Amino acid sequence: MLLWLAQYFQEYIGPLRVFNFITFRAAFATMTALAIGLIAGPAVIRMLARLKVGQAVRHDGPQTHLIKNGTPTMGGVLILISISISTLLWSDWNNRFIWPVLFVTLGFGAIGWFDDYRKVVYKDPQGMPSREKYLWQSLIGIVAALYLAFSVAAPGTDQFWDLFVAWVRSGFSMDLPPKADLIVPFFKTISYPLGVWGFIALTYFVIVGTSNAVNLTDGLDGLAIMPTVMVGTALGIFAYLTGSASYSRYLFIPHIPGAGELLIFCGAMAGAGLAFLWFNAHPAQVFMGDVGALALGAALGTIAVIVRQEIVLFIMGGIFVVETVSVMVQVVYFKYTKKRFGVGRRVLLMAPLHHHFEQKGWKETQVVIRFWIITMMLVLFGLATLKLR
Repeated sequence: MLLWLAQYFQEYIGPLRVFNFITFRAAFATMTALAIGLIAGPAVIRMLARLKVGQAVRHDGPQTHLIKNGTPTMGGVLILISISISTLLWSDWNNRFIWPVLFVTLGFGAIGWFDDYRKVVYKDPQGMPSREKYLWQSLIGIVAALYLAFSVAAPGTDQFWDLFVAWVRSGFSMDLPPKADLIVPFFKTISYPLGVWGFIALTYFVIVGTSNAVNLTDGLDGLAIMPTVMVGTALGIFAYLTGSASYSRYLFIPHIPGAGELLIFCGAMAGAGLAFLWFNAHPAQVFMGDVGALALGAALGTIAVIVRQEIVLFIMGGIFVVETVSVMVQVVYFKYTKKRFGVGRRVLLMAPLHHHFEQKGWKETQVVIRFWIITMMLVLFGLATLKLR
């Protein structure tokens, strides 16, 4: 919105031309989201406390967490409000990628909201049934994947519909251009053609998988939000470089026209995340809840698909990946040993992985900060793939 106003008046007020620079708007989007979060945070927390939207702590979780029972949850609403307002203020509304990213973010946020609502109203730590949750996640993920398959492949904003029609007329067998291939980091020329169906399948799994991975990681004060901020900021850098014809050519990465505008969204996500961390730092005054975790994870996955860095997201979000794998291994091994020996056995003392370290004697703040440090190193390693080819 502000970009449109600046472009309208820049003929009369020359300095307004600075709004044409993505980096300028991204910086102010970050500060705007940060300011909104810090200013609105206390009021949102008071409102959640007044509505008695308190966290129902798992009885089978660490006993040290029982003291957190009743702490206001659904604080992810504050994050989504900050991101949405800041993005709408500073982004180009005509950009073909801003709206789908917002759609996915708010869509998964709505799923998380209903999940949290059931936890709060019915005092059930499990919330929405898994099948119901995955159904809605799948619907949003498939719609987003179908749109992105042709939007990413299109050379410009106006060609999306033409590509989609051509795919239908081809009998659903049309190939996508090379920039829609699966990029292998550290190599200049190695990539794998996906085709439309392959692109849709990969996009679906990246969006839904990342969403649930961040949600599984969100179990300690500040554990999920800071890695999200770091990974999101790095993806913003990838988006800016991918959207630039000169930078993408120099770095041997696909050029996706319009992708650079996602730097504004990533900046808003970073600002909103830091503002939330102000209140979520140990001991937390408010929890993110599924409304925030599912939304932020889906946003990261969507941006990674647009900038063609799915594997790099896997690297930078290593903490999210390991947390998810720890749950999968624990569940599979428990069921296998119970079927074979009659008694279920565990690989970890408790899953997800952060609870295992708590059971080993690590303090909550130790687990959180050490996971932050690991994420920082992984993000730097992911950014290094830009040049190490």
